[in-house]
Amino acid sequence: MEFSEYFVLGFFLFLGAFIAAAAIIIGKLLGFASKDSKNKFAPYECGMETYGNARIQFKVGYYLFALLFLIFDIEALFLFPILTQFKTIMAGETPLVPFIVFIDIVIFVAILTFGLAYAWKKGILKWE
Repeated sequence: MEFSEYFVLGFFLFLGAFIAAAAIIIGKLLGFASKDSKNKFAPYECGMETYGNARIQFKVGYYLFALLFLIFDIEALFLFPILTQFKTIMAGETPLVPFIVFIDIVIFVAILTFGLAYAWKKGILKWE
């Protein structure tokens, strides 16, 4: 890369940071003053009166359930491109080695299966 390419990259990084900072500063200067109250910080529960604590509602918490969702969402993102081209990979029409691709998929799915079994054993998937 030449210096001019780094200059363009640096310019756009600076421009992005400047626009973000300007938006925050202008919002603070022109925005209305915040009126803190008890109701402002109360969680919204579809118009119903709130009760309990969401952080200890379940034995393990919502965040682990959300983390499991993210893990399996990433799994789908990882497997989709491979499985759409699986037939051409196995036919040897790509530079990828079919056996290694197959072993990679098996290992990846096995790790996620063991993780799901562990989460199930710990009771993360139990909805009470």
